[in-house]
Amino acid sequence: MSEKLQKVLARAGTGSRREMESYIQAGRVSVNGVVAKLGDRLDDPSALVRVDGHAVPLNAPSESVCRVLAYNKPEGELCTRSDPEGRRTVFDRLPKLKDARWVAVGRLDANTSGLMLFTTDGELANRLMHPSRQVQREYMVRVFGEVNEDMVRKLVAGVELEDGVARFEDVVYAGGEGMNHTFYVVITEGRNREVRRLWETQGVTVSRLKRVRYGDIYLEKDLPRGGWREMELKEVNYLREMVEMQPESQTVITPEDQKRKKSRQKIRRAVRRYEERIDSNDKPKKARQARRGNAPAAGPKGAGPKKGNQRPGAPRGKGKPRTRK
Repeated sequence: MSEKLQKVLARAGTGSRREMESYIQAGRVSVNGVVAKLGDRLDDPSALVRVDGHAVPLNAPSESVCRVLAYNKPEGELCTRSDPEGRRTVFDRLPKLKDARWVAVGRLDANTSGLMLFTTDGELANRLMHPSRQVQREYMVRVFGEVNEDMVRKLVAGVELEDGVARFEDVVYAGGEGMNHTFYVVITEGRNREVRRLWETQGVTVSRLKRVRYGDIYLEKDLPRGGWREMELKEVNYLREMVEMQPESQTVITPEDQKRKKSRQKIRRAVRRYEERIDSNDKPKKARQARRGNAPAAGPKGAGPKKGNQRPGAPRGKGKPRTRK
């Protein structure tokens, strides 16, 4: 049975289905030497498919094992595979794969931290991101400015943005001092900067934003910034069943791996070693910049993102989060 080309490429882990559609439109995909067009279907599973000139091994649905990572993104990292300016990306710290690649389930702004999911199954990523699935994303947000009940009612009812009406599924106040107030908000779409833009319509500014939940997957308090963990089969199948995909029967996590679960201290050591390696590689570059007189300005001593709050106790699935005290 034939399948749409972008779906086959997504399943092979080349990227999300949406990304593959843009690749096809840009003429970056060929099948047996012929440039593909959007809407093409793949009838021959043995066909030679290339993306940017590189052959892509095509996997049947039963041949590939669906893997999912939970990653605690720090502020400052970009959600791109590579950056021309050499800045850090969310893919830099992830484990290397052979004959597959990690596909990000949505994006977070450089100034936004918190939970990100990565999977080797592009079709799973596409469904989790699609607005029709109404998968909840919960954020801890700190805003600067006066906030009243009327503003919150408007944000829940819906306000007009440049790309259409948007709204929060729920807004829960979590405290604050002076002009700084903390809320937990829930959305079911992944539009660009949606949380920030919604608050800006009310004349307040988001000073900190952190994703703490995606569906029923929470950002665990013992997962340090820059750390990741591989999800077990039960969690993977929760995500697959939530978006009406067949459950996975295999996992790369062995019983020995489960017994040797990494402690918080071990993960922190791994993150610290990565930071030290990156810093040591940056020193020659900074020295060259200093000699040329264009060294980057140093920040204040001790600057950097502060430790975030513990994850909230919101309910599972698509329900609304309970009020936090």
